[in-house]
Amino acid sequence: MRYKRFIFNALFGIYGFGVLAAASGCGRGGDNPTDTLLLAAYTVPKEAYEREIIPTFQRHWQQKKGRRVVVQQSYEASGAQSRAVVGGFEADVVALSLEGDVDRIVEAGLITHDWHARPWNGYITRSLVVIGTRPDNPKAILDWADLARPDVEVLYPNPKTSGGAMWCVNAIWGAGLGVGGGATAAPDSAGARALVKGIQARVKVMDKSGRESVTTFERGIGDALVTYENELLLRTMQGRAISFVIPDATILIENPVAVVDRNVDKHGSREVAEEFVRFLHEEQAQHAFAHYGFRPASPKIMKEVSVHFPEPARLFTIADLGGWAQVRETLYGEDGVWTEVVQELARGR
Repeated sequence: MRYKRFIFNALFGIYGFGVLAAASGCGRGGDNPTDTLLLAAYTVPKEAYEREIIPTFQRHWQQKKGRRVVVQQSYEASGAQSRAVVGGFEADVVALSLEGDVDRIVEAGLITHDWHARPWNGYITRSLVVIGTRPDNPKAILDWADLARPDVEVLYPNPKTSGGAMWCVNAIWGAGLGVGGGATAAPDSAGARALVKGIQARVKVMDKSGRESVTTFERGIGDALVTYENELLLRTMQGRAISFVIPDATILIENPVAVVDRNVDKHGSREVAEEFVRFLHEEQAQHAFAHYGFRPASPKIMKEVSVHFPEPARLFTIADLGGWAQVRETLYGEDGVWTEVVQELARGR
């Protein structure tokens, strides 16, 4: 109940919604019947959903079904959002930062279908982990090793709450290991651990979400920001003063979406929820994501978009790191590399 109450209070304050936990799929409306859909998403794609995708979907649903649809929205750090749904927040659809956060909901028995069976393995957007810098890059930050320099202060969010933060640390770990891109040498675990520790030692602030981390950086704190490429592309499109570099080696981010079976069956909202997820894989939504700096999951749309998405010299995936289950244990478990590094630094070691 704690998570449900937290999200409810946040949503009611921001949007003025009614009792979301009891939201039904169909509402009264006489000649203008209304459906209700509750979307729980991570914070980063908020503008894409609010400004373009949801209004377009509402028109689509009206034309297809002759019904209005109210899409109630919650935006929170991906890990926190996932735990909220498991804790009782009755979202119909979850659009999260990483596979592991959806899997937590699967393990709780709330998602019962194979969400990977949808196009592109259930992902709707892609991105890269990049390094944001101050305008014109005054500290000449070019690659991961530069973030461990004593004259550089770094920001990235907290992996305990943020899926984006896990992607950030995964990128640093994988770059240190030397995986992906046709690499043939044995992974350098010691070198990777040293890189993670060197950069963590320079981290000044760990916010709870990727979006909050970017906001902190925009307030003038830190020299470098480890974040999503799409976050900084969006700000570039808006004319904001953040430069960024793509490291020689970085990770491909893949962001999933899924219908929450138990909740849609309870609310009677399965039809509209399934259609919304299907719509996110369609051309209009894929183009809209690109407008906000995301790499479309659709290979076809990726070729059509006007945004330039350069390829790093060595691009690797979560599979190159052994998959999410192994990464969670290796990096974030009780004896994980990142966990130990943070504890060592706290003890001054």
